[in-house]
Amino acid sequence: MANLGTLKKELHRRRAKAEQGGGQQAIAKQIAMGKLPARERINQLLDDGSFHEYDLFIEHDAREFGMDSKEMPGDGVIIATGTIHGRSVAIFAQDFTVAGGSLGSMHARKITKIMDYALRMRIPLIGINDSGGARIQEGVNSLAGYGEIFFRNTLNSGVIPQISVILGPCAGGAVYSPALTDYVFVVENISKMFITGPEVIKSVLGEEISMEELGGARVHSEITGNAHFYALTEQECFEQIKKLLSYIPWNNNTNSLIQTETKEPNKKCNIERIVPVDPTKPYDVRDVIRAITDGSDFFEVQEKWAANIVTGYGRMGGRTVGFVANQPMALAGVLDCDSSDKAARFIRFCDSFNIPIVTLEDLPGYLPGVDQEHAGVIRHGAKLLYAYSEATVPRITVILRKAYGGGYIAMNSRHLRADFVFAWPMAEIAVMGPDGAANIIFRKEIMEAPDPVAMRKQKVVEYKEKFANPYVAAAKGYIDAVIEPKDTRKFILHAINISKDKNVSRPNKKHGVPPF
Repeated sequence: MANLGTLKKELHRRRAKAEQGGGQQAIAKQIAMGKLPARERINQLLDDGSFHEYDLFIEHDAREFGMDSKEMPGDGVIIATGTIHGRSVAIFAQDFTVAGGSLGSMHARKITKIMDYALRMRIPLIGINDSGGARIQEGVNSLAGYGEIFFRNTLNSGVIPQISVILGPCAGGAVYSPALTDYVFVVENISKMFITGPEVIKSVLGEEISMEELGGARVHSEITGNAHFYALTEQECFEQIKKLLSYIPWNNNTNSLIQTETKEPNKKCNIERIVPVDPTKPYDVRDVIRAITDGSDFFEVQEKWAANIVTGYGRMGGRTVGFVANQPMALAGVLDCDSSDKAARFIRFCDSFNIPIVTLEDLPGYLPGVDQEHAGVIRHGAKLLYAYSEATVPRITVILRKAYGGGYIAMNSRHLRADFVFAWPMAEIAVMGPDGAANIIFRKEIMEAPDPVAMRKQKVVEYKEKFANPYVAAAKGYIDAVIEPKDTRKFILHAINISKDKNVSRPNKKHGVPPF
């Protein structure tokens, strides 16, 4: 009978062999491509010493096409738990050194096991994707595995945060798991994500394109909007994940951690010097956000996509706040298809995870044009209306300057049940801008005047005095207070504190039908 020492040696031998994955040569090739080995990725992401792995000795059960003679340590995926910021998380990482990280039956079973664990324990799930796709030799079993993963992504949605990290290829059906998660992280020259690869496109359509041009990190950060965070290195990516997790709660039954030590905004961020009174002059709305957040800290989400709207996290009074803000520096801050999608998804995440939403409004309305109409701006714009209307977390709006037409309504107006709506003195709230309105309302008087130009200027001023100011809306109770810019942080902080125990009753239903 073997003694304990012998048994321990055998365990260490088996563990060391399994932890080698595809072997030293395959690991060296991975590193040569600028990619870290799967276990090193996990160790860099988790707190030191917290990595606990499961199912290390899992073996594949495929027998066809010579698979019965192939060894695949761990079946090409690592599942584990550990901590980030001292709090528990669940994680899986596909190991490209083992059969290209291809997904077979046991590979999928390991992933779904850690997904189920994350849901039961109500902890965030992080998935590191680095896979050549479905394991062809296992046929429909591979496809079944993807289906089981997708179902769990949907089941977990809105209950625990789900984070996808694309650190290699993610192709074919595999891309739908990241698309179903809350946040997708990509890294320059490493991340590749597409439904059909360059070779298929060339054979079917005759078009030639590189993997990077088709589905690289920049493409998904700037063009498609499929990625939320972009990094130049894997290390930078891991720091971004850690920062995101410092803002968001661990599940939908908790709140974000409150920082007891708070810093006032940087004195250099003088809010009254940021926004020009002239509504035609642009400014960076992120400077306004930094002028009101604790320590002037702001963590932007989807920075490179749909730049005409800004979304992200900051803290006010130690509490995490989600910001949605029109960006006058890009397309004058108009709403369009992409910006509506971007804001709506962010709002729904905040609402799912009990994060108050602060909206900073300054826009001339929706982007006009045939392209937008044919792209379905009606449907996309309705997503924003739906997201705000459905949200039950505290919602505060500050109208900085322009709030025209449908844009005024869509950006968390009183009519969509915003809890508090404040406006700066230079706010213009109207069906349209004064210039356009004067041309329509006073068209006859302007045309018949001895000096049409002077008459037009006079009528523009008249329209502004009667309609394009915050006091008409305030007189109707649509604005709770007209405030000085310097008091913005004070009013928002007070509103958040008052509404922290907000309770909203809604009609009983299975679920609504958003304009997907």
